[in-house]
Amino acid sequence: MKQFTIPNIYRSNLISEIKESRKAADKLKKDFSPTLLNLGPVHIYLARHFGFCYGVENAIEIAFNTIEQNQGKRIFLLSEMIHNPQVNADLIARGVQFLQDTYGKQLIPFEDLTSEDVVIIPAFGTTLEIEAMLKAKGIAVEKYNTTCPFVEKVWNRSEQIAGKGYSIVVHGKPKHEETRATFSHASANTPTVVVNDMQETIELAKYITGEKPAADFYIEFKGRFSEGFDITKDLQKIGVVNQTTQLATDTQAISDYLKEVILKHFQLDQSSIASRFADTRDTLCYATNDNQSAVKGMLDTDADIAIVIGGHNSSNSSHLVELCEAKYPTYFIDGPEKLLSKEAILHCNWHTKEMSTIHGYLPNANPLRIVMTSGASCPDAVVEQVIRKIADFYGVANQLN
Repeated sequence: MKQFTIPNIYRSNLISEIKESRKAADKLKKDFSPTLLNLGPVHIYLARHFGFCYGVENAIEIAFNTIEQNQGKRIFLLSEMIHNPQVNADLIARGVQFLQDTYGKQLIPFEDLTSEDVVIIPAFGTTLEIEAMLKAKGIAVEKYNTTCPFVEKVWNRSEQIAGKGYSIVVHGKPKHEETRATFSHASANTPTVVVNDMQETIELAKYITGEKPAADFYIEFKGRFSEGFDITKDLQKIGVVNQTTQLATDTQAISDYLKEVILKHFQLDQSSIASRFADTRDTLCYATNDNQSAVKGMLDTDADIAIVIGGHNSSNSSHLVELCEAKYPTYFIDGPEKLLSKEAILHCNWHTKEMSTIHGYLPNANPLRIVMTSGASCPDAVVEQVIRKIADFYGVANQLN
């Protein structure tokens, strides 16, 4: 796989050594057990896979090269390039301005842009409408496009199955940049609808079977379907694709459920299911799968707490928290500064995004056992900083040198 040149401020010699050692011993990535950092009074179990993925490193390399190559020009990011506060702060410090926030709210009017400006497309991609608008202004969109190749793979697969007459069901968070982009690309080719979770999928299926009146669809899924969507016919032949940072198991469960509904409703067997349902398992992101599988591999570990490090608006980080919460008291932080002391931590509720100070988060155990992972947009350097701060609390940071 391609190696990227990213700033050393995001690298960690400690984490790199651990990752390289695990990679050498497990080339086929079959061992998802964590790596133990035995610091005496503290045992830290690091997930087998965590941190920067291919798409994130690609985006960072392009963004920093763009800044270097365009000195004196105004440089804009369409929105957050990745959901990581440290990286986005570094880009802002280098003069990059954000045109929109994570949810598409305009921060700087598009009308202010000129053909002399540089606009970087984030790793999540963007809609065809915004892309066309930027091109109409004479802005070279292709030159500074950091869209993740695995997101583009979803778009390409959507186009392929659209060409065979399938409609698209997108499993994603409706307001997320990537979901908005995928919806735009899919709906340009075929009728498209977005579902957020299994509960919405179950309700959508009732329109396939006729259990719910067709007119209700346009109210229940308002703002989630493409223009001209005809509920009476556009769900009779479908394929499911996803926002790549969703839980892979959730996407698979949604796909399996809709497949079963179609099998029964149209009285098909497995040999004829392709006439109504497209196989899109190959669109699931490898990094999302690896990071989630690594967390599942940690759940057999006897530990006192879990710490997940990542941007609080990061979808993939939130899902890692969700997985950890099934087994451990879990704390979600975006950097070492959220470890206020040995007694208190500033924790983010991944459901509500509310911040709260939790006291007594470190149990009085000897040794204290912590399982730890990070999201795909979290630099390894931040993970090391968190580890060092915890080690400092117990006076054993010297063991990391």
